[in-house]
Amino acid sequence: MQDGTFQSPGHSEETWTRGDVFAADCPTRQLLDRVADKWSTLILIVLGEGPIRFNGLKRRIDGVSQKMLSQTLKSLERDGLVSRTVVATVPVTVTYAVTPLGRGLMASMQAMIDWAETRMPEVAQAQADYDARSLDAH
Repeated sequence: MQDGTFQSPGHSEETWTRGDVFAADCPTRQLLDRVADKWSTLILIVLGEGPIRFNGLKRRIDGVSQKMLSQTLKSLERDGLVSRTVVATVPVTVTYAVTPLGRGLMASMQAMIDWAETRMPEVAQAQADYDARSLDAH
């Protein structure tokens, strides 16, 4: 197999050219920018618990505006990480769920969440040490 070619389940050979993640127009960087923002992360965590309606998401995620929630859901849907199901009821029922592609991302996110939860005391101590040094410097 030549460099840049990999095998994945269900595909014989795919060629993927890595971009320069430091370049603003790099597709990988653009995707990372979208999925690594706080709203996307929180939305995916909630959706990982099961399908939920828009207002349920809004109630669950403290501080998110309706506009930001709507924009983020559209981006996640466009990227194939979230599905949107509309049921013709009165009023119309719209439910959001994480897709299999989104579940794969959530597995990686869970490792980061676990790290943050177990390392928070060390981070808090580092912050306190930094703040103390900053006060001494002034």
